[in-house]
Amino acid sequence: MKIFDHKPTKTAFTLLAGALGTCISLSALAEPSIFPTGTLRYDPAKAYNSFVLFTGGDKIARLIDLNGNPVHQWRNESSLITLIDPALAGGEPGHVLLTLATEEGSGPDLVPGRVGRRVSKTIGEQDWQGRTVWQFGEKAPGGRAQQHHDWARLPNGNTLVLANLVHPVPGFAQPNVLDDVVYEVNPEGEIVWTWQASDHIGEFGFTPEELKLVKASKNADYLHLNNLKVVGPNRWYDAGDKRFHPDNLLIDSRNANFIAIIDKQSGQVVWTLGPHYPAIGESGINASRKTPRPVDQISGQHDAHIIPAGLPGAGNLLVFDNQGEGGYPPAALTVTGGSRILEIDPVKKEIVWQYTAEDSGRPGWSFRSAHISNARRLPNGNTFIDEGEVGRFFQVTPAGEIVWEYINPYPSRNQDRQTGREIVNYQVYRAQPVPYEWVPAGTPHAENAVIPPDPSQFHLSAVK
Repeated sequence: MKIFDHKPTKTAFTLLAGALGTCISLSALAEPSIFPTGTLRYDPAKAYNSFVLFTGGDKIARLIDLNGNPVHQWRNESSLITLIDPALAGGEPGHVLLTLATEEGSGPDLVPGRVGRRVSKTIGEQDWQGRTVWQFGEKAPGGRAQQHHDWARLPNGNTLVLANLVHPVPGFAQPNVLDDVVYEVNPEGEIVWTWQASDHIGEFGFTPEELKLVKASKNADYLHLNNLKVVGPNRWYDAGDKRFHPDNLLIDSRNANFIAIIDKQSGQVVWTLGPHYPAIGESGINASRKTPRPVDQISGQHDAHIIPAGLPGAGNLLVFDNQGEGGYPPAALTVTGGSRILEIDPVKKEIVWQYTAEDSGRPGWSFRSAHISNARRLPNGNTFIDEGEVGRFFQVTPAGEIVWEYINPYPSRNQDRQTGREIVNYQVYRAQPVPYEWVPAGTPHAENAVIPPDPSQFHLSAVK
């Protein structure tokens, strides 16, 4: 359903959005109670002009243009929605992977430390009209997909699914662990290949001392894999490095602070980054900003992936380094540190480019999301960033200039159990840029500049 229903203009609200939008990014650690939503700034000449796809807190997945106009939507029962390359969907544009149904966990799903856990029952592929053309769940173990965090469509028509499996693992203190598994599922919804994280616990790079901490963890979700990507064509494999075979899989563990590549044929872990790193420095993430330099302390990271062929930086690893809690033992994090985006040479394990708030002329702590979030490289060299905790999306140039900025206007609304007050949450787990050619021909979009005023000169008037 197309829902492009208004023409964006430079209204007073647009100017207010630009002004206060700058303020909200300066206050990311303590969100203000009043702030604008929608597009806050936009330079069409410098931005990569596209759509953006994300799921709001109202369980509606929306495709918007960079002026914030919603042009299409799907009902989504979880926070993740992912576009499918038309080449992998029979040449048809506008297909997505999303969650069709969830249900409350029960029995062994209720692992130690969790009173309840909502799980995905059925996931699927829908077309532009919202028709389900593929689904998985009924033939999954226990009749439930239990998918979490990620998935990927393969060139052979199968689908990779990152899922949970609750079961006992010998040597762990917890009677049941919330294990991570990867399923390859065929078009009939049948599992044709399985990989299980606990079978490879000794391959992730833990020292004996770290491995003892992992197995003794009070958290049954001992790894918390939050990412599953296909490595894809790359220059490392072309040069003879078989670790980077295009069919191999890349995962990352938030709780254990590592990123790894799985050999698709053998199931063995053939490359790792982490889980232990050199310290960043006493003055935090801004202590070392020169590049290239060896990779320093990553913690609680999300959305690690190899930049696809054809994009600037192709073959390098791009990751949202949350600088959130993680590690065995926990990584030492600075009080005033922020998050950062890292582009890493995966062979030399060197940081070759990074983004922190200081690259945009702001204090380092003003860009921070301790969990969720993602980043993607764009065809013009810009980088798209979802600062997930505050629902802020923006584009930066290689030099750090912000050329587009947006705040999610579709929050979740829940009730606080203790006070009964409404809790409004604007966070967005993952957002992704979508090229114009992905949608059916004729789908409208706008590219009107939004120029913010100087926020130091902007004030709201009191009611008289």
